[in-house]
Order: sequence, then structure tokens, then C-alpha cells
Amino acid sequence: MTTDAEHPTEETPVLRRLIPLGDSAVTVEFGDTIDPEINALVISYANRIVEQGWSGIVDIVPTYRSITIHYDPVQWDVTALTDRLLTIPRLNPHEEKSQGTLHEIPVLYGGDSGPDLEDVASFSGLEPSEVVALHTSVRYRVYMLGFTPGFPYLGLLPEKLAMPRLPTPRPRVPPGSVGLADRQTGIYPIETPGGWRLIGRTPIPLYRRNGSTPFLLKPGDLVQFRPIEPGEFERLSRQMIHEDHRP
Repeated sequence: MTTDAEHPTEETPVLRRLIPLGDSAVTVEFGDTIDPEINALVISYANRIVEQGWSGIVDIVPTYRSITIHYDPVQWDVTALTDRLLTIPRLNPHEEKSQGTLHEIPVLYGGDSGPDLEDVASFSGLEPSEVVALHTSVRYRVYMLGFTPGFPYLGLLPEKLAMPRLPTPRPRVPPGSVGLADRQTGIYPIETPGGWRLIGRTPIPLYRRNGSTPFLLKPGDLVQFRPIEPGEFERLSRQMIHEDHRP
């Protein structure tokens, strides 16, 4: 059964809807668009669930506009969990705009690192250099991680650069590749198949074996891309390899 936990009002313009998913998960929806205010609510609500320290909560997965809470059905049933979720105080989107960490991500654009840059430029009616300038002009929000572990969905991409995915995905996309898909941009953390338009590549690994957390980026963080030359790409690549092999 779907529960409308909150109805839109002038003060709280998003709808919180609870949707059971089988006997071990519940999704809480806050809206139906890609919007930074809605995403801020999602992240804040996820953090508040974590703060409760409830036993039997297996995982909390935030997305653009919703959260899915996975739970142990031996310790919870959907009614009990829904009742608990409704005790979390109402969120106000105008008070939930705290920003995460800002990350500057260096990118080598074009060539073998960005084989689709020319096609994106042609599609958008721009020169490749103008695509790079436009792509690096935005401070992107990390809306969610998904697809593969640590893959950040970043937005919103300037509308001029919005382009459909490839009709046939590549069987192998190198780690660090920066791609575009519709109004989103993202970074491939590991080698994987993928259908996003590749315009560049970063030498900065998103997975940190020796870091305090496994992934460089988290939902709510901000990303600013910076264009670099091949020499800096090689230097940073060597530096990252050296750091990754530290004990």
C-alpha cells in the first residue's frame, strides 16, 4: 500500500510518499523531477535515518528524488518501519540546502581520452573548445551514486550539451572517463560497458583503496571540472599510482 505521508503545501512543496517494495524495503519519494532542493531533502532525510541508529536497517540508498530503505524482515515489518519513518520531523526544502565537499576534477578532453567530443560539438553546433569551456563552466551537484559502485550522477549539464546516449554501448569504457547523457554528466570509476558520450578522462581515481571512505564523491558533494594538458594528465596519473601503493 502506498502512503501519502505529507501533502504539498506552500511551506513544504514536495510530497513524501512511502511505497513498500516486497517484504524487505520501503521507498520514500520526495518529488518527480531532478531538482537540487528535492535532492537536498533526500540526502538530509537519509542522514536523519542513519542518526536514529535503528537495528535491522541493512542499507539506505538515496537517489535523485527518493530513498530506498532496505531492512531485515525478521526485525521489521513494513507497517512498523513506516510508522517509525513518519516520526522523523518534517523537512523544509528551504532549510536543507547545506552543501557537501567541493572537488576540483582535472580532465584531459578530446582525443583518445574523449572520443565523442567532436560528435558532441557537431550535435550542439559548437567548436570542441567551446564544449570544453561550457562543460567546465558549471559547478555540478552529485545527485546520487549508482550504475556501478561509486559512479556519480552529476547535474545539471548545460542544455546546449544535452545529447542522447550512444545507440550501442561500448563494451569497455576506461576508468576515469567523463561522459554525457541527456542533462547529466558523470565519471566512470572502473572499466565497464557504457553508453554515455565520452568527452574526456580524469587521472583522479574515484575509488580510494587507502582512503578513510572507499569513494571520493558522495551525494550532496559538488564537482568542478578543470581542463588539463597531456603532460599534467601523465604526471597526475603517476602520482595517483604512487599514492595508491602506499602501505
